[in-house]
Amino acid sequence: MATLHVLSHSPFSDSRLSSCLRLLGPADGLLLCGDAVYALQSGTVQRQALNLIPDGIGLFALDEDLGARALIAPARTQVVDYSGFVELSCRFDKVNSWL
Repeated sequence: MATLHVLSHSPFSDSRLSSCLRLLGPADGLLLCGDAVYALQSGTVQRQALNLIPDGIGLFALDEDLGARALIAPARTQVVDYSGFVELSCRFDKVNSWL
């Protein structure tokens, strides 16, 4: 069963990102929103960890949150709007929000 993992907390304040990365399955997806998009900052340990995700796992970021933080997503990241967020939620069998 493919799961969309949704992270919204800063990757610098706790270990949710690293915990999530350990649990990703081969058909899962990871959506970064809110302060979690800071994990995409170039030169960070978190970005290096995201770069190691296998290509079969989707990496997504919410466009509005990237813009609010003046971040540009790397090429591997698919940028989605709110409609895309809803589409992703329907595409995957389960949605796990890392609260």
